[in-house]
Amino acid sequence: MRESSKRAVLRRAVVLAAFLAAPGVAHADPLEDFYKGRTVSLVVSSSTGGGYDTLARMLARYIPKHLPGAPTVAVRNMPGAGGIVATNHLYSIAPKDGSAIGAVQNNTPFEPLFGTKQAQYDATKFNWLGSPSVETSIVTVWHASPAKTWKEAQTKELRMGSSGGNSTPSFYARLVNETLGLKMKLIVGYPGQNDALLAMERGEIDGYPSAFYNSLMATRPTWIPEGKVNLLVQMGAEKEKSLPDTPFIFDLLTREEDRQLWQVAVGPLGIGRPYLLPPDTPKERVDGMRKAFWAAINDAEFLAEQDKMKLGADTPRTGDQIAQLIAQAYKAPPNVVERIRRLQQEP
Repeated sequence: MRESSKRAVLRRAVVLAAFLAAPGVAHADPLEDFYKGRTVSLVVSSSTGGGYDTLARMLARYIPKHLPGAPTVAVRNMPGAGGIVATNHLYSIAPKDGSAIGAVQNNTPFEPLFGTKQAQYDATKFNWLGSPSVETSIVTVWHASPAKTWKEAQTKELRMGSSGGNSTPSFYARLVNETLGLKMKLIVGYPGQNDALLAMERGEIDGYPSAFYNSLMATRPTWIPEGKVNLLVQMGAEKEKSLPDTPFIFDLLTREEDRQLWQVAVGPLGIGRPYLLPPDTPKERVDGMRKAFWAAINDAEFLAEQDKMKLGADTPRTGDQIAQLIAQAYKAPPNVVERIRRLQQEP
C-alpha cells in the first residue's frame, strides 16, 4: 500500500508539472499582478518644460513597455526648493509599494550632507533605479569677455550670472575661485541657465559658472563650433570626451585637500538625472522596476528619440552605481564636509 501511495503521489506531481508547462496555462507573476491596470505616479522635482521634465515624460512612455503588467505611468510635477520638496515627499509621504517613482534633481541626494536644513531625508535609504546620463559642468564665457582661459581669469575679473547666492552655479563659482584662484564675480537674479546665456549675448555679463554641456549643445548647438564661447574649465566625475581641449578640474588641482573637496562636489554631476523608488519598497518590485528602467533607457527607440531631441541621455548609470557614489560622498572626512558646507552656504 505504501509503495502504491508513493507512486500515486509521484504521478500527480508529474501531471501537475506537465499542466503548468503546457502552452496557454497562466503562471502567477506577482509583479504583473501588482502593476496590471495600475497607474504609477512619476514625481518630477522640477517644473514643466525643462530637461528633467522632458526626459521624464519620454520615459513614462517607455517604462511600461518593459514592466510586467504594463501600467500607465503618469507624470506629476512637484517643483520647489531646488528639488527638495519632491524628495521630501518621496521619502515620507509617497506610497512605498512600487506605485510611485521619483525623478529628482541631482543635487538633492547631497543636500543633507551639505547641511541644508530643509532636506528631511536620508539619501542612502532610497532605492536608486539608475540614471540615463551623467553631467559635465563648464565655466563658460562669451568670446568678448576679458579672459579667454582659466589662467587669464586668475588676474581678470569675470561677471558671472547666477540665480541666487546659494544656488548650484554660485556654489561651483566659489569652489573654482577658491581652488584655482579665479576672480569670478557673481551677478545673481537670473532664473536659470537659459536666461544667463541670453544675458551673455546681450553683454550684460561675461559668462555662466556652471553650464551643463548637454543643455548647452541642445539649446545653443552652434556656440562651441563657431567659437562664440570660451570654455575655461570642465567639471564632472569624468572628463567629457567631446571636449578634449577644455581643461579638466582634476588635472589642474595641486593640493590633496582640494581633490577631496572636488570629489564630493562633483557627486551631483556623476549621477546625472537620477530616478528612485521610496524607502521600504518591497524588494521584488524594486528589482522589477530597476530592470524595466534599465531596459527603457537602453531601448533603441528611446535612444533614437532622445538623440533627435539632443537630450544627452546616452551615458547610463545603474542604480547600484548611483547608490555607491552617494554612499562614498557621505563617508567624506569631517574637514572636507565642513569646508564644502561653508562654500555651499555662503551668501
